[in-house]
This record gives sequence, structure tokens and C-alpha cells, in this order.
Amino acid sequence: MDLKKIFGTVLTLLGIGGLIYTAILFANNSGTVKMMMVYGILGAIFFFAGVGLIRNTKSGA
Repeated sequence: MDLKKIFGTVLTLLGIGGLIYTAILFANNSGTVKMMMVYGILGAIFFFAGVGLIRNTKSGA
């Protein structure tokens, strides 16, 4: 596997984790709106950056 694809996978997984954590905070009403927005936006940025990196990396085979 190419290094860019591995990094894209890591970014995608971090983004999914951030979005899930935001959803848990939202469902439990345990976080402030500001905190949920920060986690949600960072999760979305990581997720879409990772997906874009995986999608745009050509395979060497």
C-alpha cells in the first residue's frame, strides 16, 4: 500500500471518530455547542481530506 493511501486511511478514521464523538455529545446533551462545533468541523475536515487523498492517489501497480 502506498504511504499516501495509508495517511488518507488514518485521516478518514480520525474524521469518523470525531464525527461519532460529536454525535455522542449531541445525544447526551453533555457538551457545549462550541465544543460540539469544533469536534464536528474538525471531524468533517479530516474525513473529507482523507477520502480525497485516497481517491486522488493513483495505484502503483
